Order: sequence, then C-alpha cells, then structure tokens
Amino acid sequence: MAERLLDPAVQRDPFGYYRQLRQDAPVSLMPGTGFYVLTRYEDLRAVLRDTETFSSTLDLEELSGERARRLAALFNERLAEKGWAHVPTLHQSDPPEHTRYRRLLSKVFSPGRVRQLVPGLELVCDRLIDSFAGRGRCEFVSEFAFPLPGIVISEQLGLEPGQIDTFRHWADAMLAPAQGLLTDEDTAIGYADIEAEAQHYLAEVFHARRARPADDLISALVAASDEEQRPLSMHELQNLLHQLITGGYITTADAITSAMWLLVRNPEQMRRVRADPSLIKALAEESLRMLAPVQGLFRKATRDTVIRGVPIPAGSILHVRYGAANRDEEAFARPDEFDVTREHVTRHMSFGQGPHACVGAPLARQEMVTAFERLLGRLDGIGLDGEPGYREGLLFYSFGTLPIRFA
Repeated sequence: MAERLLDPAVQRDPFGYYRQLRQDAPVSLMPGTGFYVLTRYEDLRAVLRDTETFSSTLDLEELSGERARRLAALFNERLAEKGWAHVPTLHQSDPPEHTRYRRLLSKVFSPGRVRQLVPGLELVCDRLIDSFAGRGRCEFVSEFAFPLPGIVISEQLGLEPGQIDTFRHWADAMLAPAQGLLTDEDTAIGYADIEAEAQHYLAEVFHARRARPADDLISALVAASDEEQRPLSMHELQNLLHQLITGGYITTADAITSAMWLLVRNPEQMRRVRADPSLIKALAEESLRMLAPVQGLFRKATRDTVIRGVPIPAGSILHVRYGAANRDEEAFARPDEFDVTREHVTRHMSFGQGPHACVGAPLARQEMVTAFERLLGRLDGIGLDGEPGYREGLLFYSFGTLPIRFA
C-alpha cells in the first residue's frame, strides 16, 4: 500500500493518501524497499524519543540501490582525496555522542544570538522586495524565498552579498547525493570537487575566525568548540557546516514558499494576519504543520520490536512520515484546515521531536516571521499570478515556482 508514496502525483498532493494510510495501515511495509512507513502522531513521537531502539546511525546510501551506492562511494572517495571526508556528527549519531554536537550547536543557535540577526534579516528582506515591488508581480520562489536563506547563510560564512551564486553552487553540490543527482561517475566526481572547493574556503574561515572572531555563526561555532575539553576536529567542523548549509537552505525556502501559498489560497486567513500582525508567529507554525518541508526521515531498529501490533525485526528501516503525523486527526482538530488561530500548533512534527529535533529551528522560525512581517507590511492585494510548479520527491514538499501578484 505504501508504495504509492513513490508516485509523483501522490508526492505533489499526499494528504488524502496519508489519511488512508492512517486509517487502514498506520504501520505499512513499502514493497520493493523494505521500509516500514509510520503515519500516526503518537507512533512517531514514541520512535523519535527512543534513540536506543530506533537509531539515527544510518546513511541515505544504505537505502538506495546498488548503482546509487556505488556512485555515492565514488563521491565520498573523491571528497576524501580533495578535501575532508564526511564523518557522522549531528544527524547520523545517537546519544551520548550526539549530545556533544547538539550542546555545541545550541550555543550557536541560542535565542539571543538569533535575535541579534533580526536587523540584518530585515535589510535582506527589504532589498529583495525592493527588486520586484514596483512590477506588481514576481516569481516568489526564485526572487524571494530561495535568496533569503541563501543570503543569510552566505553572509554568516563570510561571503560578500554578491557571492550568493557561489553559495548556491556549493549548496547544490552538497545536496546532490541526497537528491539523487549523482547520475554517473563524472557528475559524482564533479559534485565532490565542488564540495571540496567549499570545504577549503570554510577551512580558511575557521582559522580566520579563531584568530579574529566576528559576529557570525562560524565564530560562535569555533568559540563553542574551543571551550570543549575535546575541540571539534576539522572533519567534524566541516560536517557540521555541511549539515547547517543543506538543512538551513532549501527547507527554509520551501517553508517560506508554502506559507505564502497557504495565505493566497486562504484569503480570509491572510486578512486575519494583516489585521493582527501578532499572528505571524502562528502563521509560521501552522504553515509548517500543514506543509512540512521535510515530509519524512528514517530510523533503524536496533532490536526486535512491535508497533501497533506489527512486528519490526532488528535492522529494519522505519520511514517516519512527519507530513502525515501533522494531519493526524487524533492529534489536531480539523487537521486539513489552515487556521492561524489554532491552539497548540507548535506540537507539529516539522522540526522533528526528541533529541534529534532540528537545532536550527530558532533561525528558520525567525526567518519566516521576519519575511512575512516585511512582505505583508509592504505588499497589498497578494494573490496568485499563475499555477505553481512542484519538485516531486519522497522526502521533501517543495515548490519549484510560485508566481504571485500584488498592489
């Protein structure tokens, strides 16, 4: 039954199918993959909080076919030769090792540090809006949602504002293995060389920030590492930055785009937010619940267990489907209704839960809030200017284009 998650049409609009899975087979084996797909909120909550039984120590390459594994191995060999090989840090480790990395990054993404970024975020938002406000229309994904987190992260890496294309080039290479873009040996080697180029740049920045700290996230990460009894190695620093770049770029852009899509599809909700801007924080949370940028991730069972009466043998891969849990009728009243006044909306699964909940969530939330404070404060009469385009995929809910108009 769960094989339909591989259908591009279902990936574009999976929510009716999620409802069917929750009702008929909340723990469902996906044919051809061996994944157990979980769709109920309480099941995900239990799995995500039990790191002893359900481990994060697995690579996406484990879940791919032989050809994909071979190309990924080639990518990793080339990266080790030209730069620094990937090592398991935040997402691919379990406590107690995971606890060390999370403690370090919690200092980097503290609420106080994120608040310090707000004036810069507002300036970036205004510059982007200035570039299209006079036209009365824009392609929202390419002209606002993607540039915003890209510029924010690239500035934190020490890149000049005009080097956003360099950052995109690097980020695309870092994301290529997870997005299935290693199509042949030449592309695998090419993407590895690009990531190695980014790594050497970052290594220079690490050394520079250690000698002369600046007011940016890399300085904070280096400082937090140096305070440790066992400072991070260059391999660990590189891998953490890799995860921050890949995790904080496309998913934040998709979250901003989804929030705009939901507003233009629900004009009465947009009127409520305009009348009461204090609802913008709730808008961010409700849009994350409705359209989670990451629809699901994976865990590995470390021992035989049972979920809802379904035996799960040790070594099994579980696909925890956040997007389905966020629409669970047992967790949320009227789950398919977009409501910016919803109570307890922060209970959604879109940043995960438990020890592996997204450490960069404070920054992503602030980017969303600042974006819509500026957009709704400056643009009136926002509506669709054509049909959106989607990028299908098993893991992500992602818009390719979203044309909008405004006054």
